[in-house]
Amino acid sequence: MPDMSASVSPAVTHLVPLADLDQNKVTPGVLGFIVFAVMALAVWGLMKSMSKHMNKVDFKESPDPEEKQAENADSAARRH
Repeated sequence: MPDMSASVSPAVTHLVPLADLDQNKVTPGVLGFIVFAVMALAVWGLMKSMSKHMNKVDFKESPDPEEKQAENADSAARRH
């Protein structure tokens, strides 16, 4: 069996800088990603719900009953 340490060594030397973490550097990490992903899903769900509720809204304004009576009175007065 050939010695694999010779072929693995160059690959490991390229990964060493990635694994060398600066202890003074603050990163969000996995928890930060999970929190961001949950917030993104919550916003998506809220937007979808809002869109569904906005489609149910009827924006046509119903006439005011007092105005309708006043218009009927005006039109009746004009006829006489």
